[in-house]
Amino acid sequence: MLRLALGLSFLLAAGQAFAQAPVSGPTTATTPALKVFDTTGPNTGNEVDYTADRKGKPTVYLFVAADKWDRPVARFLKTLDSEVAKEIDDGYLVAVWLTADVDKTKEYLPRAQQSLNLQRTALTCYLGDKGGPQEWSLDPDAHLTAVVSHEGKVVKNFAYRSVNETDVSAVFEALKKAVKK
Repeated sequence: MLRLALGLSFLLAAGQAFAQAPVSGPTTATTPALKVFDTTGPNTGNEVDYTADRKGKPTVYLFVAADKWDRPVARFLKTLDSEVAKEIDDGYLVAVWLTADVDKTKEYLPRAQQSLNLQRTALTCYLGDKGGPQEWSLDPDAHLTAVVSHEGKVVKNFAYRSVNETDVSAVFEALKKAVKK
């Protein structure tokens, strides 16, 4: 009986640890600098620090693991873009591809934009290591990390190992709440 109880306790603890979302995103209150190559936004064809460019405006920074990019992630991005466009004045998304093949990504992202027809999203790629900028403390196992920022401050981080459009509401609500304060 004791063995059964210990075995069940172990399985329960292991299941809870597996179910928890990864921790990913800045641990500082201030939104860190973010230098990326812009492929579809207002700075197309240039390297830009989007944190400085957004100057404290409501922004969701989305870090996409390029090797995990799929239709559910695309639907998440499209749905969040649509919600922000409808309801948040000056709201914007900066989607950052984390990739080992920067040149291929620079070619691909404008085609993705044509397909998705995003209104309030810049598709960008990080030029450094595919793990992303160190000061952003990104979990390498997260398929997508969303960092909500307003007035130069990190409001909330979300990390997903699996994501789809049903996950948009939590990110969008965090952005709306930050804007209303």
